[in-house]
Amino acid sequence: MKDSTSKKATKLDLTNIKSVPIRTFWITSIAFFLCFFAWFGIVPFMPDVVRDLGLSPSEKWNAVVLAVTGTVFARLAIGKLCDRYGPRLCYTWLLIFGAIPVILTGFVQTPTQFLICRLLTGFIGASFVITQVHTSLMFSSNIVGTANATSAGWGNLGGGANRLGMPLIAALVIGFGVAESSAWRYSVIIAGILCFSMGIIYYFFTKDTPEGNFNEFTEGNVPKVKKDKVGFLTVLKDYRVWILFVVYACCFGIELTVYGTMDDYLQNTFQLERITAGNIVLSFALMNIFARTLGGLFGDKFGKLKGLRGRVLFLSFILVVQGVMLSSFSGITNLYIAIGFLILFSLAVQMAEGATFSVVPFINKKAIGSISGIVGAGGNVGAFLAAMLLKFKSGAAERAAISANEGLGQDIMASAQAAASSQAVSEGYLFIGLVVVASGVVALGVRFSVKDEKIAQEELQSSLNTKPINA
Repeated sequence: MKDSTSKKATKLDLTNIKSVPIRTFWITSIAFFLCFFAWFGIVPFMPDVVRDLGLSPSEKWNAVVLAVTGTVFARLAIGKLCDRYGPRLCYTWLLIFGAIPVILTGFVQTPTQFLICRLLTGFIGASFVITQVHTSLMFSSNIVGTANATSAGWGNLGGGANRLGMPLIAALVIGFGVAESSAWRYSVIIAGILCFSMGIIYYFFTKDTPEGNFNEFTEGNVPKVKKDKVGFLTVLKDYRVWILFVVYACCFGIELTVYGTMDDYLQNTFQLERITAGNIVLSFALMNIFARTLGGLFGDKFGKLKGLRGRVLFLSFILVVQGVMLSSFSGITNLYIAIGFLILFSLAVQMAEGATFSVVPFINKKAIGSISGIVGAGGNVGAFLAAMLLKFKSGAAERAAISANEGLGQDIMASAQAAASSQAVSEGYLFIGLVVVASGVVALGVRFSVKDEKIAQEELQSSLNTKPINA
């Protein structure tokens, strides 16, 4: 076996924190967790926010839309910035500046101020792109899919953990004498301070690549990474980027939408209590800590067996499974069977997310940031479109039910409204599931040249024959 050395990690040895790649992996994962924790941290407190600020139903919905909208534009921009300035500086400033609207949320006094803060807070959702770029630069091709998926799973975990963590922070501040009505304000301020502090840690304890920071490179001293060598227009012209944009819209975007609507669906369809339904949804969100990693792991395994095409084949397969599970779930009326299919859907959708970013680093290694940004933005676009579909279908069905049962009593109207919403969302899930199956077929359109396959195979063999060194 060839005995060579490299600073890129060839395995995910999570205990080897002396290694630059592993240390960076942990710091970027924790930063990503905190960003999503702060981004969705207001969700458990929305009833308090509505009551405190007097938000109308329309303003409450607008807050959700604005938070997602800000992320779309931020993800598109941040990828290009990562290619130019490096992920270290981009993450540092995103954490520091992104913490500001989170903190200011604790001081808002009007609905307009709250909506502006939600729009600006959405920018920290771009942390996903930087996380993927940074891990892609730190790990060799034999393990990059697993590393990307595992670090990304931490962010999604943060988006679910806030349901437990933020109320605990609120209970803590109440214990220090803060009025219960103001606890949500102090809680989001604390979340913002944590993000700000992580920005400082990120600057001092990470590097852009195992070989050093981008600003240390010279034209003749850049082993594999060069600053901004591929123009953004070149990336936009690559059809494979847009296929992956659609693919990520159909996995991460659908996960966000399904979990965002599942609480009400479980209550309306199976007459569950809100707390019970919320805990079921939370448990599926927490599966990200291992399910997304499985997607990246299988992507790497198929990459070893079948080359780059193998990564695409697995991505296509798991997308089809995801779509079939969601479509099947939509028509089930038995709670226990439904939960079984929901578990399988959750596993498949998160594996599909991990599998997507086991392919992304190989599209164009000279523009990983730009590509990650575009594909990442696809997730939020998918969430927005799917949410709009379910919102309009459910809204129309509920209005029709209210009109048909008007004058028959409040309980009858409420029951009819819940049944109408359940049926509309069920039809929406069925349609979305079929679209996801179609995206699995579309994913097969991602192709690599013989030259690309050869280069990837050479890199794989090199990484397998490489002995990493600490730095």
